[in-house]
Amino acid sequence: MTWIEFFIDKGGLIFALLGAALAVGLAGIGSAKGIGIAGEAAAGLMTEEPDKFGKTFILVALPGTQGLYGFVIALLLFTKIGIFGGDAPGFELGLKYLMACLPVALAGWRSAISQGKVAAAGIQILAKRPNDVMKGVIYAVMVETYAVLGFVASLFMVLFIK
Repeated sequence: MTWIEFFIDKGGLIFALLGAALAVGLAGIGSAKGIGIAGEAAAGLMTEEPDKFGKTFILVALPGTQGLYGFVIALLLFTKIGIFGGDAPGFELGLKYLMACLPVALAGWRSAISQGKVAAAGIQILAKRPNDVMKGVIYAVMVETYAVLGFVASLFMVLFIK
């Protein structure tokens, strides 16, 4: 079997798995970076006021949701492409699945990093005005909206592509 024959025969599965890898990988990278940004700000505040750990934890954890969205899409895709039994997708369907994973991958990647920056600013609010911490949470959650939109777009595409 030549590599072209192999690619035509297995290309659908390859593209679908690439989509799943991008969904988990890019959203996960974004979440790790976002949590790192917020975590650095929180760690700085903890040196001065360790009693604020609980309030900083919410802001630090928020950018982690994008990685979860990518993981959920990948798991759902695995059930559709025969990883847990069933037939592997054809070439065309594999390309469709790859495209379906891109919204959660790209929106998750960039929004998690941006959310980490906003969460770090929210930690500054907590440091100066502890009673206004929810304002910082609201700002960070606003960024989450776009991650949710990417997740829902990928979810619908993965569920309803034929």
